[in-house]
Amino acid sequence: MSSQISKPLLLALVVLGALLPACTQSGTNNPAGDSATTQPSTSPAPRTAFDRDLQYIRNGQFAHVWIFSRQDGKPLDKDDAAYLRANAPQVVDWVTTDEGKRVIAGTNFDLAQGNLPQLRQRFVAEDYTGK
Repeated sequence: MSSQISKPLLLALVVLGALLPACTQSGTNNPAGDSATTQPSTSPAPRTAFDRDLQYIRNGQFAHVWIFSRQDGKPLDKDDAAYLRANAPQVVDWVTTDEGKRVIAGTNFDLAQGNLPQLRQRFVAEDYTGK
């Protein structure tokens, strides 16, 4: 009777021993495979906070991307943010970057056909569409 129990147990251990290394190899391939699928090989990882924030807006697939900063180079304050939102209501997504000195705007509306001249009186406006 003890020999009948030993054979199935031995067989189960052999099968388990054969499958265990296969699972380990699969586990080591998954992280590399996952990172290859989540990050396109054509675009390298952004190097600076500005590049990362710009990539975030670009991932939104907006038709137009604008960068606004104060003409004196100081960080934008609450009044600046309120002015931008009031005079560019078509902007869908705003991201503050460069320690608050610049803001990236993502929109599907061409601001040049809207209030861009008014915005340029107070801010430096850079068109990053297609850059």
